[in-house]
Amino acid sequence: MSEPRGRGRPRKDPEKLARWTPPEGWSRLVAWVSPEEKKALKHVAVDAEVSVAELVRSLASGLAAGVIDADELLGHVRRGVQVMEKIPTLFERDDRFGVVDRPRAECAWVLAGEGAPTEKLDGTNVRLTVRAGQLVRTEKRRNPSKAQKQRGIVDGWYTDTDERAAEDKWILAAVRNTDVSGWPDGEHPCEALGPRIQGNPLALDDHLCVPFNLDVPVYRDVPRDYDGLREYLAALESRYAPGHLAEGIVFHHPDGRRAKIKRKDFRRSA
Repeated sequence: MSEPRGRGRPRKDPEKLARWTPPEGWSRLVAWVSPEEKKALKHVAVDAEVSVAELVRSLASGLAAGVIDADELLGHVRRGVQVMEKIPTLFERDDRFGVVDRPRAECAWVLAGEGAPTEKLDGTNVRLTVRAGQLVRTEKRRNPSKAQKQRGIVDGWYTDTDERAAEDKWILAAVRNTDVSGWPDGEHPCEALGPRIQGNPLALDDHLCVPFNLDVPVYRDVPRDYDGLREYLAALESRYAPGHLAEGIVFHHPDGRRAKIKRKDFRRSA
């Protein structure tokens, strides 16, 4: 018979309640962040000797009190958005991060009518290597950090997943639910989707991987101008999950270039 476990580490303040009741009128803010972003927040919070929640609230408090300059902060946020973007957005953004009727120079080919428009699936980018109908390798995409981009590393890469890594759990669940027996030999870039990935906007019941080169739906007669795309995306139904709105469109050029536009890129007041 095993001995009973001890009580564990005592609280610093035994009189302090485990649950905190916010003041009247306060609201809770929730955001999804990547493992790298979470580590960065924790690093700053540890240096400041506060929790991550207190760090975020201090930022909001500083903005509300005018201690933090909003224009300076927006500059950092814009640079952060640029680092996060793996595929360029078709149009330029304004100070409120909505798109404006000014195409990005590197995406001019879309307005020229080039490239195939496919449904943008909101998940995690992975790459599956198949041989003789068998999965032989699973990789996830990594993108260069801001510091790496400053050193000239601009293209992302794939790295192997790890069965023991918590951050790979749901990617691997999607892989296990994906039948690759009919896939041709080769490396297949996919989007891992499902209930525990990116908030599951398509309300899928199971995790799975969708190969871009085999299964992603292609749309016909998609507008190639700002006003047309805004109206088109407002009511565009997902062909992968009928009954739900598609997140957006990704245009694929034959030479490998891509450009994206999402429904939420357009401000409602625009």
